[in-house]
Parts: sequence; structure tokens; C-alpha cells
Amino acid sequence: MRYKKKYIFFLPMGILTLSLSLVGCSKDEILDQYNNVVQSAGNAALTSDFSLKGNRTYGDDCYTGTYTADYKDFSKTEYLFGGTSIERENGKDISVSCDLEITEGTAQVFWVSGSDDPVILLEATDSYSETITLPEGGNYIGITGNNFTGHLEMNIE
Repeated sequence: MRYKKKYIFFLPMGILTLSLSLVGCSKDEILDQYNNVVQSAGNAALTSDFSLKGNRTYGDDCYTGTYTADYKDFSKTEYLFGGTSIERENGKDISVSCDLEITEGTAQVFWVSGSDDPVILLEATDSYSETITLPEGGNYIGITGNNFTGHLEMNIE
């Protein structure tokens, strides 16, 4: 299965605006602002609610929440949870549990971190439950399918 990487480009005006807004700030304030900008850019890589096949509800941030979906002949990739942050406010550990049911085709629930190859969490009808420690930078959990018909339930805390 193929995973598309999404790249976010910052416009020069946006960088200039950010630079001007940081004048007179302490080092910690500058790092907090930078982390907020990086996190906002990372949230843009998530599949929009409008484009999702199921229903997603976020928890405290875009890294946590619930997702339930019924798929029929699904041959795409959805980035469900995650983002890019240098220092996640709620810590580096997330508890991931999900149930995947495949009735036709193939599907993979995955975690991708930075430029590393995706880690396949599930690729057969089964359940998964683990605590994942997120490294700094981009971390996304999603699903990819190839003519996939089935059901996914996911909870991340």
C-alpha cells in the first residue's frame, strides 16, 4: 500500500508576520509560539472531517479522540489523529486501541512518525491496544485501504 506524504509550505509573508509578532518575547515565549505554529501546520495534514468516511471526535487535542467508520470499496488513506509538535502539552505517551474488521479487500491501520517508514498496527480482522511514545515532530495514525469493505473503531487517550 502506498502512503502519501503531505508537505506544508509557509509563505514568506507568514514567516514575516510570525517574526514581527515575536519581537520582545522571551526565549520560552518564542519556543511556545513556534511550537504552536508547527502544531497548526501539522493539523492541516489530517484528513478533514468532511472527507472522512466515518465520525471522528477529538479529545484534548488532535492526537486523541474516537473514530468509528464503515467502509465500502475504500481505496484511499485517511490521516485520523496526530500532528507535528516539538513538545506536546499532554505528554509523549498515547494509548491506542482499535478494532478492525475486514470483510473484503485489504486495510492497514498505521502510525507514521517523521520520515520513518509507517508502523503497521493492524492489517487483519483483529484488535490492537498499546501505549505509544511519540517522538518529537510529525506523528500520525491513520488507515489505508485497497478495495476495503469493513469496519473500524478507534479510541486514543
